[in-house]
Amino acid sequence: MYSEADLTDAVTEGAITAEAADALRAFVARRQSMPPADEEQFRLLTGFNDIFVSIATVLLLTSAGWLAGTIMPALGAGVVAILSWALAEYFTRRRRMALPSILLLVSFVGGMFAVGYFLLAANTATQGQGIAGTMLAIAASAVHWRRFYVPITIAAGALASVGAVVAVLLAVWPDLGRYTMVAVFLGGIAVFALAMRWDISDRVRVTRRSDVAFWLHLCAAPLIVHPAFKLLGLLDNDGTDLGRAAVAVGVYGVLAVVAVVVDRRALLVSALFYVVYAISALLRAAGALSFSLALTALVAGSALLLLSAFWQPTRRAVVSALPAGVRARVPAA
Repeated sequence: MYSEADLTDAVTEGAITAEAADALRAFVARRQSMPPADEEQFRLLTGFNDIFVSIATVLLLTSAGWLAGTIMPALGAGVVAILSWALAEYFTRRRRMALPSILLLVSFVGGMFAVGYFLLAANTATQGQGIAGTMLAIAASAVHWRRFYVPITIAAGALASVGAVVAVLLAVWPDLGRYTMVAVFLGGIAVFALAMRWDISDRVRVTRRSDVAFWLHLCAAPLIVHPAFKLLGLLDNDGTDLGRAAVAVGVYGVLAVVAVVVDRRALLVSALFYVVYAISALLRAAGALSFSLALTALVAGSALLLLSAFWQPTRRAVVSALPAGVRARVPAA
């Protein structure tokens, strides 16, 4: 199995010509009756060795960080970050292993965040710790990207940037704590806009830019969805009334339209828990207490399977109704 990233690397390194790669893509698309863009391909595994190396990596980093952390928490985090970078030099830069590269990026950025957080743990307020940690995480993401170009790195930096902005706002205006969800929601919108910028630069999704956009969409989705449903009151103890549940289902419908237009399924997946909760509430309000969960799973699962089966016709119908300027910036239907 060869991914789009493999084909792109093969063309870059001269193993095959660009024309041959395009011909292979066209052949696969015809055989599957599905354009490559609609598949949302990204490389997670290159083989079982990815899983083997990932397990060993988790064991090594966990034990090393634990042992060093008994001396000082910041030291443990620093050891994790240093080991993650050293391992990435081999498994990411030389071996190009997908899953270990993702894990090593997360552990490196997370380790750098923890270094900043724990170094200030005894000397400043929580907001100061958050600012120091997120700033180090942003710097770590930037350095890692320049060295290894792992697609998920941009998403890690974007998430750290949202955290840094929220931490700074809370430090400057502590009374803004009640509006934290609003700030996170706006941050999610900003990350979504960044994802669309990467997506627009590769509408046919045959380069690494598409992988970067995929991870940015996956990062933006929970930043948008969780605050939206939280602000609706759906997650409160009294948030299961009929009106709020109906609004939640409506919001999910809007998110579904957006997901179809941009040809990304991350919004649908991130909001799935909330809409299942909402539909269950609607059924309970209708008196189906005993079967609410089963009926909810049946409705949600059937709807998602139907949408997946008719994804292309649905996209054609929705995208064709959009202005020409919008159609020129989303994957062709």
